[in-house]
Amino acid sequence: MSKAVFDPKRYNRSENTSFDEVLDAFVSRRKILKGGMGLSAMAAMGAFGLTGCNSSSDSTTAKTGETIQPISLKFESIPGALTDAVHVADGYTAQVLAPWGTPLNGIAQAWQNDGSNTAMDQANAVGMNHDGLHFFPLNGSATEGLLCVNHEYIEMDELHQDKAATFDPDGSRNDVDAVRKEIFAHGVSVIHIALEGDQWMVKQDVRNRRYTGASTMDIAGPLAHTKHVVTPFSPDGSQARGTLNNCGNGYTPWGTYLTCEENWPGYFVNQGTITADQERIGIVSGTGARGRYRWETLAGNADERLDEFRRFDVTPTGASELSDYRNEANGHGYIVEIDPYRANSRAVKRTALGRFRHEGCTFGTLEAGKPLVFYSGHDSRFEYMYKFVSDALWDPADADSVDRLGMGDKYMNEGTLYVARFDADGKGVWLPLKLDGITKDNGTLADHFSTQAEIILNTAGAADLVGATPMDRPEWCAVDPITGSVYLTLTNNTRRTEDTGTNPANPRLKNKFGHVIRWDETENHTDFSWDIFVFGSAADASEDINLSGLDEMNQFASPDGLAFDSRGILWIQTDNGAAEVANYTNDQMLAVVPSNLKDADGKQETIGAANQGELKRFFVGPNGCEVTGFTISPDHRAMFVSIQHPGNWPYSDNAAEATPAGTTVRARASIVVIRRQDGGELAV
Repeated sequence: MSKAVFDPKRYNRSENTSFDEVLDAFVSRRKILKGGMGLSAMAAMGAFGLTGCNSSSDSTTAKTGETIQPISLKFESIPGALTDAVHVADGYTAQVLAPWGTPLNGIAQAWQNDGSNTAMDQANAVGMNHDGLHFFPLNGSATEGLLCVNHEYIEMDELHQDKAATFDPDGSRNDVDAVRKEIFAHGVSVIHIALEGDQWMVKQDVRNRRYTGASTMDIAGPLAHTKHVVTPFSPDGSQARGTLNNCGNGYTPWGTYLTCEENWPGYFVNQGTITADQERIGIVSGTGARGRYRWETLAGNADERLDEFRRFDVTPTGASELSDYRNEANGHGYIVEIDPYRANSRAVKRTALGRFRHEGCTFGTLEAGKPLVFYSGHDSRFEYMYKFVSDALWDPADADSVDRLGMGDKYMNEGTLYVARFDADGKGVWLPLKLDGITKDNGTLADHFSTQAEIILNTAGAADLVGATPMDRPEWCAVDPITGSVYLTLTNNTRRTEDTGTNPANPRLKNKFGHVIRWDETENHTDFSWDIFVFGSAADASEDINLSGLDEMNQFASPDGLAFDSRGILWIQTDNGAAEVANYTNDQMLAVVPSNLKDADGKQETIGAANQGELKRFFVGPNGCEVTGFTISPDHRAMFVSIQHPGNWPYSDNAAEATPAGTTVRARASIVVIRRQDGGELAV
């Protein structure tokens, strides 16, 4: 059989000006303004120091105006590593916490190394392949809290005693308990943890619980109670079942957790006529199509309950949406809000924030009497960056509300969804995705959609129409608590070619290293100024690739996870996509204090040859893993980091203890807790 030719813009077929083209023009303009210096020297980008309304050259926080003391990183950058162990800066310890399969209550039996745990065990135990996470203090404590953890996907060879036995010869599934176990391994864990002596421990508690691929969830916002989400399970369109492929995360000012549904389309199949929104987002289609794990092939099994497997086949077969599951996938692709403190609460899908492959959800600078802003990227090649601006104005008293999901209703159900266009002059525009939003042909979105619900259902298609900038996999977003500047990882895009084009915000062809972009907002929420903060690269790459002058001690590829702590330290995590770096080091986490990087005029600079030493490698993960997810205790003395899909780790509770040569362990995604040996604050 001949190999199919890959279409680099399989889903996004718009002709919108790509980020590469914009970035090429931007880099060329910067070179002229810098007097023709080499690109590596120009990466400081002082000519475009971000001077938006939230930028500041003094040491006050953008959120509160509180004066703070500038901080600097006190640890030494560590070398890369390629071992079955984690490596962390000198003077720090690394503990394994809450690995996959850890029981959350007395129902689940202890984790079995032979893979014999049942579906019921998995429904009551920590899920698989940890990703985004957040620490919620209990009673204001820095040493006891609820840890919310995403579980993105499964590795079937690790999950089952014998993966092959769960398939029939034709590739269909035959084991109901195995498939339920897979569905239950997805989703989110809420875990009660506490520091006891010198170790963090999982506490079995009534607040521990799982939200899985089968959990009932409420639908809120424009799509709630519409015909688009009516199914036999929810005839009134008020509920959806499950959350899948939970990757990035966020949290709210009122104390709830936000989990993001990323690569969910591959779980659903349509063997009939595909709709425009299904084609644009990537629902699996065609005669004989099968989902990612082929759960739909168990439809009709004698042990099936409430169409638990049938629902993954969205082929229209009956007279209406009440007779088949044509709308099941419409209940996925959202930001999902969870109240970690209320054990019996259902999760809520916030449809107003858009339907796409969400990667992260971060709120902007809080100002009393101003709207609340949330940012979220669409993690696919040539996709877009979005933000949601609430209709409700922020009231600081709402941060203390005990009706936390009610606050979600107030701020996240009504507002305006925007998509970003990055221009070559270092400016950008937020384009509204609403019926009167202007399209590229000077029409309106009302020419293509009848309701706001229809726009949300095909968010990416609406963004195509208004002329958004296709990006190199927009992933995690973070807001600097000192300056208010917004940072975004653009992980990579090796399928960006001369044919697809480049743009100023995505300037490199076959971009296997990725970069971090940042911007400052204007007061009206529709304009911003932007710049590239740092370009990923191998240390020995040519000058036109290593635009930030990285060296061996901070070279990186594929920036992915991104977070600020409250002191203004930016933590950058990687998902290696370039052999030049992967052959030197496993995935890693680096740190830098962006507000410390200022030119002589007090304007923010980016990382370049002159200051690249400010970016330091703090942590390296074990072989085969992705380092992803970050949260820190309120006293900055414990950091929690997710280690996803490790190869042959962990060997013991000491995350830094290498698996002995010749020894094989059953790999378990886990949280690593990092602490200073002297008990002090991390990094400073």
